[in-house]
Amino acid sequence: MPGKFTFQMTSDDRRRPLPHKVLLGQRPNESTRHVFLKFLAWVLFFRERLVIEGDTQNDAIPFEPDLLQLGYDMRPLLWIECGDCSTSKLDKLAVKCPDADIWIIKPSPAEAMALLRTMQREEFRNGRYGIVALEQSMVDEAAALLRDRNTFHWHRGHLEPPGLQFDLNGLWFDHGFEVLRH
Repeated sequence: MPGKFTFQMTSDDRRRPLPHKVLLGQRPNESTRHVFLKFLAWVLFFRERLVIEGDTQNDAIPFEPDLLQLGYDMRPLLWIECGDCSTSKLDKLAVKCPDADIWIIKPSPAEAMALLRTMQREEFRNGRYGIVALEQSMVDEAAALLRDRNTFHWHRGHLEPPGLQFDLNGLWFDHGFEVLRH
């Protein structure tokens, strides 16, 4: 059932000036797990002009991203897909968005490795994709905590070395993750 999730946010990371509040909509047939993946990816990759479910402003790109950052020239600089995403879409993104960093956020190492094997088997372009493999137990536990109104405190999180620390609705999370490249 579609809903809305509000996150009241604070951060210890001075390099990541998160806004005080963020609102995420839940689309029909979208799980709370997917909403959490989008939110966590947004925080982990946070930068100016990064939007959730942004519009590419380009009819030649017939896809909708989970997260998108457009450059000042309105070309995608960062494209992030969370959870399930077709390999056909990922392959076409490398061509249609030649300047974009393309990242896929997977809720488990097993799903990330399966995607990586498929990309290798289908001979995807090398050097175009990054895959974040989160811990399944952390994703499931955090998604189960989501309410209409949430509190979120970001302590730290980086791709190098991969790890994140945050507090969601009073529960502390301190987890590593894997970063795979193709």
